[in-house]
Amino acid sequence: MKVKKGNPDRLNNLNRLIHQTSTGEKVWRYSKSIVIQLPDKRNVLTASWINGGYREDIQSLFNHQLNQEEIDYLEEGSVPGFMQNLAENLGLDPERTSGFLTVADMDNVTIVTERFREIEVTSIVTAGIEVNGGRAGDHASYYELNGNYEFRVGTINTILLINSHLSQSTLLRAVMTAVEAKTVALQELMAPSQYSDGVATGSGTDNIAVVSNLSSENLLTTAGKHFKLGELIGKAIIKATKRALSQQSNLNPNSQCDMLVRLDRFKVQANDYWEHVKRVYQKDNKARFMPQLYKFSKNPLVVSLVASLLHTVDEINWGLINENQGKITALHIMKTLPSLLNIEKKPDYSVLLKEDDSIIQNWIKLSSWCIISLNEG
Repeated sequence: MKVKKGNPDRLNNLNRLIHQTSTGEKVWRYSKSIVIQLPDKRNVLTASWINGGYREDIQSLFNHQLNQEEIDYLEEGSVPGFMQNLAENLGLDPERTSGFLTVADMDNVTIVTERFREIEVTSIVTAGIEVNGGRAGDHASYYELNGNYEFRVGTINTILLINSHLSQSTLLRAVMTAVEAKTVALQELMAPSQYSDGVATGSGTDNIAVVSNLSSENLLTTAGKHFKLGELIGKAIIKATKRALSQQSNLNPNSQCDMLVRLDRFKVQANDYWEHVKRVYQKDNKARFMPQLYKFSKNPLVVSLVASLLHTVDEINWGLINENQGKITALHIMKTLPSLLNIEKKPDYSVLLKEDDSIIQNWIKLSSWCIISLNEG
């Protein structure tokens, strides 16, 4: 499949300007793409398939939303060739353009600017990790050999515009700080990996580009966390990434305030609760039980308690807590649940909970008992 070439005047005639920085970088929206036009004298460090690496001649960057036909083509076709054709279709010079691909909706792009005195940092982010969000060190999903690979979708694409002059090494330091900031956003949302029971640190296909202003008299020599530039990069990317994930994937504090959402990371589903209740309590009315479960699941007291228990599970998996001691402590914590929910009667813990069972198994048993008690008491 070849992308049809368009009119080079598209950017001037048909696109909508959605943002402009104080130093003249223009962000345009065109159909399924975001295009950033760069003024002269910009240096760029980018992880793109086309014109990637360090460049001082890049005129424009794009972020393009793939449709299904394009995804099917990329399973067998050339990604760089596709992107070069796409650049031409957008009226851009393919030799002086870099860019990214994603399935995230360009309607959900977020732009955040942070300033301090002379320094201005703008973060442009699209994000979606519900398909291939992962944690560094998870089992890989494909193997590349001589350029052959399986194309994956689900990406956090970040473009960072900095109004100051950064050297090559400072651009690289900015990338390091930006990647850490993206991970902070995911951790603060407890975004799940799709390949393990860990918290995601990104997707398998994330991309980033950092742009600085070679004509600026403000030469900055580092972008680490101890310096103001690093702080601004961190704040801008954390805010933009969170907003993008909320808009694209409904991943936000409200959606995460749900017991079942938290347990999903450990492959626990609502039906697991029903099967337990049906077996242990001989219940036969699933249509009545499930609404009770969903209401219980969104109780902030319940979510707070299960969050602390699951963090104990995480620390056991990381080797920070002894498993047996973690289980014993978790049992003491979860026994506070009936009192938190103002359930006067107490279960027979010696029968209900077992030290040999996992923390999650014991939680399912106790929380199921609480649901039954709340709705029959």
